[in-house]
Amino acid sequence: MRGYFAPLLPGAADYRRLPRTWRSDLVAGITVGIVALPLALAFGVSSGVGAEVGLITAIIAGIVAAVFGGSNVQVSGPTGAMVVILGPIVAVQGPQVVPLLSLMAGIFVLIAGVLKIGRVVSYIPWPVIEGFTLGIAVIIFLQQVPAAFGVSPGPSTNTLVAVVEALPTVAWPVTATAIATTVAVAAIMVFLPRLNRHIPASLIAIIVVTIVVTVANLPIDRIGQLPSALPAPTFPAVTLPLVATLAGPALTIAALAAIESLLSARVAASISDTGPYDADRELVGQGLASVASGFFGGMPATGAIARTAVNLRSGAQSRLAAIIHSLVLIAVVYLATSAVSLIPLAALAGVLMITAIRMISRSTVRSVITASRSDAAVFVGTAVVTVSFDLIIAVGIGIAAAAFFALRTLAASGGVHREEIRESPQPGDEEIAVFRLDGALFFGAADRMVEEINLISSVSVVILRLSQLQVLDATGARVITELVQSLERRNITVLIKGIQERHLHVATRVGVISALRHQNHLFVDLPAAIEHARSHVRRTRAQQSGAQGHPS
Repeated sequence: MRGYFAPLLPGAADYRRLPRTWRSDLVAGITVGIVALPLALAFGVSSGVGAEVGLITAIIAGIVAAVFGGSNVQVSGPTGAMVVILGPIVAVQGPQVVPLLSLMAGIFVLIAGVLKIGRVVSYIPWPVIEGFTLGIAVIIFLQQVPAAFGVSPGPSTNTLVAVVEALPTVAWPVTATAIATTVAVAAIMVFLPRLNRHIPASLIAIIVVTIVVTVANLPIDRIGQLPSALPAPTFPAVTLPLVATLAGPALTIAALAAIESLLSARVAASISDTGPYDADRELVGQGLASVASGFFGGMPATGAIARTAVNLRSGAQSRLAAIIHSLVLIAVVYLATSAVSLIPLAALAGVLMITAIRMISRSTVRSVITASRSDAAVFVGTAVVTVSFDLIIAVGIGIAAAAFFALRTLAASGGVHREEIRESPQPGDEEIAVFRLDGALFFGAADRMVEEINLISSVSVVILRLSQLQVLDATGARVITELVQSLERRNITVLIKGIQERHLHVATRVGVISALRHQNHLFVDLPAAIEHARSHVRRTRAQQSGAQGHPS
């Protein structure tokens, strides 16, 4: 049991490189902490639970996931995808259920890690992932439109509908101030990195517009009062009916947290030399992070690819960088909450709008769209369903669609080809039909592939060449069995040549071998099978000649 759990727990090896990397980790941690501050505040506000909840989540989840997670450089906290799911739940159930929701979702993710099913994310097709990302980016952008216009979102749980419902409530000059603030933040975030890409543009943008709005005393909504200390951990209020009500949303959040965290960790491992990631341990760490966040009144957390990328670009080499990022945010709570409370909500909307736009890679979209029609259909379909309905439903539909197209392609790769007997042709060869089965013979292609063979006539022997068959499942084996039985009932002898060792078990179990007229009708090479077929034809012709010479 100890050997099973040991890989899922922190160890001294996590910090082996620290004596050589602590300086770069310190710089990276401070940098990503500065970048994470506006995002944490914005995601908290956007989800409906408040800026302080986003900040608490970034602190608590960031530390716990850094210590217990399976990636050396992953930075965790509130993310846009989580906001997309939480928004409708908060609108219906209220913000008071979020800590319990975080606790429940964290337990589900933790169980997935303990059961070691982390590698399942590798089975999600690339077009599904990109379509999912595009859909999330569109939703995040749409969610900020009401704040950018200085109004509250509409009552609908559908983001697009809520935006349409909010627009008639705009009021000038508040709307003009909000739009100007949003545009100013966006402009600074776009143009400042062109001067120096290491400048924390989002933080600079928020500081500048906050100073201008405060000095000019412009009419605009602010974040408002924030706590000047971290809250004490408490167990969320829980009742059985509430747990039953939140079970479905918690599973959805857990699935999203697992998928997003593992994708982020995988991307981080692929673009850095900081070592591989452990998928199962990452789930354990993310599960514990959401559980801890719930105890402190926070929201569910995931690995954040944007902050993780900043961490890597800033030189992070170990977990210390993510831990320092949380310490920077703690310093903000204890030293700067009065200043943070003055930030306009429209400024946070500008940050998230630019963040959403940057989530979409034009080159990636072009690659997916032009790869193939099926990939383009899966990509677009996943994005549309994500925006229109639900994130997890979108992933499920996307995977199902990708599987359908993959099966169709696999089925099309299979084929049946009749071959001529070219070597030393002999009389009677016209009564022998040799068929080569290629590719895949499985439930999606079996009937189509054997249809041609079943229609054969004017032959007395059929040789089935199976050596080129790459895929054979139980359905395919059953179809071969029925084919052999059908031909034998028509007095056509069936010989099987070259069945692969890996297919022999299923062929034997399903009845392919027993359907043959004789066990000797199974051959390893083609010449032996052809010679046996010729002897059968000669014997049959001799019997027919004898019967004609001795009429009854």
